[in-house]
Amino acid sequence: MAKEPESQISEEGGNAGSSHPQDAPASALPKTYNPREIEPKWAEFWHRHGLFTPVGGEERKTFSVVIPPPNVTGSLHLGHALNSTLQDIYVRYHRMLGYDALWLPGMDHAGIATQVVVERRLAQEGLTRHDLGREKFLERVWSWKEEYAERIRSQWRKLGLSVDFTRERFTLDEGYVRAIREVFVRLYEEGLIYRAPYIVHWDPVAQTVLSDLEVIYKEVEGKLYYVRYPLADGSGHIVVATTRPETMLGDVAIAVHPEDERYRKLVGKEAILPLVGRRLPILADDAVDPEFGTGAVKITPAHDPLDFEIGRRHGLEAVVVIDSYGRMNENAGPYRGLDRFACREKIAEDLAREGYLEKVERHVHAVGHSQRTDAVVEPYLSTQWFVRMKPLAERALAALREGRGPRFVPERFEKIYVHWLENVRDWVISRQLWWGHRIPAWYCEDCGATTVSREDVHTCPVCGSPRVRQEEDVLDTWFSSALWPFVTLGWPEETEDLQRFYPADLLVTGHDILFFWVARMVFMALPFTGKVPFRDVYLHGLIRDEEGRKMSKSVGNVVDPLEVVDTYGADALRFMLSTGVAPGQDMRFRWDRAEAARNFANKIWNATRFVLMNLGNEDLPFDLASPEGILEFAAARTTFAPEDRWILHRLAETAERVTELLERYEVGEAGRALYDFLWDEFCDWYVELAKGPIYDGPPEARRRVRAILAFVLDHAFRLLHPFMPFLTEELWQKLPHTSRVAPVLPHPSRVTSLVLAPWPTTAGVTLEAFRADADVSLLGRFQEIVRLVRNLRAEVGVPPQTKIPLHVRVDAEEASVVFRTFAGAFERLARAELVRVGRDVKRPPTSLTLVFSGGEGYVPLEDLVDLDSEIARLRRELDRLDGELERVRRKLLNPDFTARAPEEVVSKERAKEAEYRELRERVRSRLEELTRAASERRKKS
Repeated sequence: MAKEPESQISEEGGNAGSSHPQDAPASALPKTYNPREIEPKWAEFWHRHGLFTPVGGEERKTFSVVIPPPNVTGSLHLGHALNSTLQDIYVRYHRMLGYDALWLPGMDHAGIATQVVVERRLAQEGLTRHDLGREKFLERVWSWKEEYAERIRSQWRKLGLSVDFTRERFTLDEGYVRAIREVFVRLYEEGLIYRAPYIVHWDPVAQTVLSDLEVIYKEVEGKLYYVRYPLADGSGHIVVATTRPETMLGDVAIAVHPEDERYRKLVGKEAILPLVGRRLPILADDAVDPEFGTGAVKITPAHDPLDFEIGRRHGLEAVVVIDSYGRMNENAGPYRGLDRFACREKIAEDLAREGYLEKVERHVHAVGHSQRTDAVVEPYLSTQWFVRMKPLAERALAALREGRGPRFVPERFEKIYVHWLENVRDWVISRQLWWGHRIPAWYCEDCGATTVSREDVHTCPVCGSPRVRQEEDVLDTWFSSALWPFVTLGWPEETEDLQRFYPADLLVTGHDILFFWVARMVFMALPFTGKVPFRDVYLHGLIRDEEGRKMSKSVGNVVDPLEVVDTYGADALRFMLSTGVAPGQDMRFRWDRAEAARNFANKIWNATRFVLMNLGNEDLPFDLASPEGILEFAAARTTFAPEDRWILHRLAETAERVTELLERYEVGEAGRALYDFLWDEFCDWYVELAKGPIYDGPPEARRRVRAILAFVLDHAFRLLHPFMPFLTEELWQKLPHTSRVAPVLPHPSRVTSLVLAPWPTTAGVTLEAFRADADVSLLGRFQEIVRLVRNLRAEVGVPPQTKIPLHVRVDAEEASVVFRTFAGAFERLARAELVRVGRDVKRPPTSLTLVFSGGEGYVPLEDLVDLDSEIARLRRELDRLDGELERVRRKLLNPDFTARAPEEVVSKERAKEAEYRELRERVRSRLEELTRAASERRKKS
């Protein structure tokens, strides 16, 4: 994204601040852009005037987004910043299109994540939650929530997010608790929630079940133990391979694949469990992988998910031998009380001593770890609450096939979504925590009845006993967050917000939680609202570090978004993130890209400052903010210079292109289109061309160019506003016509703000009237020639202050028009003096040639460079590039390097090779030309 400046408009940073727009004349713009002063001012202004609160009214078209609620466990990270920026772009864009837009904010209580953090803080005081008791502990957590919720709100403001704080929700607020109970009871009454024993992911440190998302799999170097199980009939033994010999104490069978010829005769026989003596049936099951180990596996239903399923199919008992703390229990016999890993070593020793251990192999495999505590997760048989998912998945599939949505961006995620729906398993929703939605179930200690109720139960409805106790467990956080799209709008009451803003138009979230959150929101919404909860789902990737690694505290590569904001400003962070993203793709964070985005902000600032300084207090020729003024502007276009018509044409094209890209969710491409228009075309070309009439033109030309500059900036700021809201608001407020801009929607605040300004394509007329294809072609030819001259100056090393003489032979009328039209501008922008222009111009001796469409340019060298010195320098440069090329070639031809080096490193070396080849060719071509010129000079002398 970074560019070398081609104009006099600087992009260097600075420290000076800016005054409030209402307190200073339009031209009072400081020399340097200071986001630290500007950004907080506008964040406060927007929220104080309620510009992000919907106006209301049944007749208004609406656009709604609910924020993926961040956990109240700490500060926002870069992923939050990316996600929030994308949402804000679409909310601001639709607000400017005239929609009554609602972006509803809120936070998730984040059950296990928050409880673990608070328990760690308690541990520093030498306390546990049990020391405090449930009530006092929850008071501590609520205190934590208030502290960090305010921190998150502050970060939202710093990022410029246009959320409506008057509607903020929390997944444990009073209304949410009522809604959760309503949902739980209805699902229970429909038989979709049940309680049963099942294998779950168990965290022995946090003492709770974990969701799949909370389990991180790490490659671990372990061992594969080959154990001999004697056959009960004394005819031999069967060898089983296992990574967890400690669980063999809970073995209840041995299984083989039914088509495995090695064991076909053993199916139906029995084996003896070593060290224990229990008789184990040998059975056949299709789930066994005949390629793993020996093809025979031990079946431990209480400590392995696959074994649990096999056990259920064959009616096997489940024997639990490890307790919730990861220690061997009473069913482990002599090993009782040992830690599970210590028991593994002890059993291996005993097996070897008794002659049961055939061999041990090194074995690298993926082992689940708790995301919260890093403990090795234990597959654990436990009685839990579940949601029966298949009926809910069938509703979601039907909605998708009937065209009711949701629509996925990128589209490929629809197939992944469907595959998951078709293979969904029941969802364990209970958690052994105190922080969260306590499950609304009560157990009678006298008759054993279970009562699920919307209201608290004090006496058993079956036997009348007052000895009832509520379930200790709380609901999985994903259960409560699955209701987010409709509960936040007031469900189960039929509120006005629910009627107007549900379903949401857009959900923006990471592709990594497609199943854990997105799918479950659809599951929950359909039975309770009858509608899919959002029209479109935009799935973005993760943010990785410069080397492509996932950011993590343990690696030390985490970047705090507020650090970027403090260094470069929130607009720079937003623009960097939004232009670096592609739907569904991961992106890499690079500090130089943040700096380039800051430079872009500075470039716009300085260009606007130039425009404002030259507008002064002079009235513009017409009101640029009104449809009538734009029509008058279009009608007067015959008096425009070609560059005027060109920049208006490019503005119209850019507005159309950005709108089209945003509608297709190609946010990065939309941002880059704005960058190219503002940096390249407006700042580096039109502003430079405008300096001629501004400094030396007649009064009418000056007024015309000033009007165009203001008009283009006004519309460019509108287009850029969703990406960089602070900078654009500050500068747009300085434009002389701002006070006359009618808001796209009347707002009670009656303030003038870019937040409420019409999107360029929604103004009274479109910008189509400014199309000027012939002028675009003319400017393109002019730019081509200027760039050729600039490149030549750089390659030859002509000092910036030195003008070069240029002789031009034109072979086509189009080229003649370019030089007639832009003669003055050409000398200023290319720093070249046009000596002669015509069809009969001859190439001067000892000169360099520039070839362009419709002609050639010749630059005499005598007065510019010492040919012999330049030739010697180019030869040295050619030798250097030859050396670099040879070094890179040797590295790439080395099979050890290409096979062992990371793909990224190899790709960088290939890119270097291509770059060196291109540079070498350019130096060689220039050297040949200078050598030829030197030869001609010697002949002449």
